[in-house]
Amino acid sequence: MAEERSRRVFLSTSAALSAAALSSTGTPAVAEEPVDRGPGERLFPQRPDAELRAILREIDEHRIEATVRRLAAFGTRHTLSSQTDPVRGIGAARDWILAEMSKSAERSGGRMTVQAQSYLQQPAPPRIPVATTITNVVATLRGSTTPERVYVVSGHYDSRCSDPLDATKDAPGADDDASGVAVAMELARVLATRRPAATIVFAAVAGEEQGLFGARHMATLFKTAGTNVQAMFTNDIVGSSRADDGTRDPRTIRLFAEGVPTSETPAQADIRRAVGGENDSPSRQLARFVRSVAENEATGMTVRVIHRRDRYLRGGDHISFLEQGYPAARFTEPHEDYAHQHQDVRVENGKRFGDLPEFCDFPFIARVARVNAATMWSLATAPGTPEDVRIRTNRLTNETDLVWRRGTDPDLAGYEVVWRETTAADWTHVVRVGDTTEAKVDLSKDNVFFGVRAVGKNGRRGPVAFPTPLS
Repeated sequence: MAEERSRRVFLSTSAALSAAALSSTGTPAVAEEPVDRGPGERLFPQRPDAELRAILREIDEHRIEATVRRLAAFGTRHTLSSQTDPVRGIGAARDWILAEMSKSAERSGGRMTVQAQSYLQQPAPPRIPVATTITNVVATLRGSTTPERVYVVSGHYDSRCSDPLDATKDAPGADDDASGVAVAMELARVLATRRPAATIVFAAVAGEEQGLFGARHMATLFKTAGTNVQAMFTNDIVGSSRADDGTRDPRTIRLFAEGVPTSETPAQADIRRAVGGENDSPSRQLARFVRSVAENEATGMTVRVIHRRDRYLRGGDHISFLEQGYPAARFTEPHEDYAHQHQDVRVENGKRFGDLPEFCDFPFIARVARVNAATMWSLATAPGTPEDVRIRTNRLTNETDLVWRRGTDPDLAGYEVVWRETTAADWTHVVRVGDTTEAKVDLSKDNVFFGVRAVGKNGRRGPVAFPTPLS
């Protein structure tokens, strides 16, 4: 019976794009992958529907600018700065963020709750020399049908100057990372009145500059509670489109996504090496999903996926979630200007240093917010990532048998098998298999990569799950 429910879809072979085609400069173009060879249909990005377009139109550049300027006006938001001064320091910033998030929650009809998630961090040399209270501000919009499925978006509201232990000198932190906090807060405001199927968490975390402490605490709490966090994105340094040489790239955002999982066990590493899964971690699947739903005319942005966990030898709050085995990635502006991050505010040889609001590009931050909104809403209104996806390996064949466990989403319509050449960066073909838990595809698992994704009754597709062997 299960065999009868399997789907085998064939597509006639068509000619690959000609390698001799000329580019706009008149030179021979590089030959592309033969994307129309094999079963199924050509895979295309998900188009934003009317509901998502309405959400993206509500993203307000002026509110984002006001948030960045207000956070910078607290003087410093250093983790070790005053927690009781009402106008300066991290405590004042914390209280303001909490109040603003609470205003958004008031518009949710009780679906959004806000908390100050505090704990006492014991001394952790060199950057936490004394016991310090660290507080994350967390707004949770509960899902309407599958609230147990959770998606997290964050920025960090602490800041620093040149000396990472100087808690008194001005550290406005406009780009790093009032910009990311502004993105998370704007999403909380816009989505508060909506009813996503899954739960969305909007977080402003502290302690990042001193060692990712706030995010690590939040991720640990989720893991201890057994929370099903299916994706986490941090927005860290998303405030400027201008590079240090003055050039601008206002339509690109980088997305850092690891290949080999941070939390990988030795047994999982053996399987990855055996099947060639280095480019198919859950975080890489998230990155592909982001491009499919957020790289379009409605956001006005290109998402440049970087195949690294973070920038070279550097790190951000998503790593705390990766350590717990959660899929996570980092948004960062296309080119950083290091004169305007981690610098004392000053003028030196006629050049201005410091992370000040005047060096931010607020229309750019608004477009980054739209990329985030398209991503979070698409995730929270589609079925979750399929679980227990396997390839049967108990017999030798040039066909590929995939099996998986059916999800519990009430709006689940069915599944699709996706595949690509091993040298392709993204999925190129889709085989529609319907509401089943297995499929047979007339392609060898030796030659291509496969994945499975769920489809909702609303037509929205979730992220792809990469299969593991089933003997």
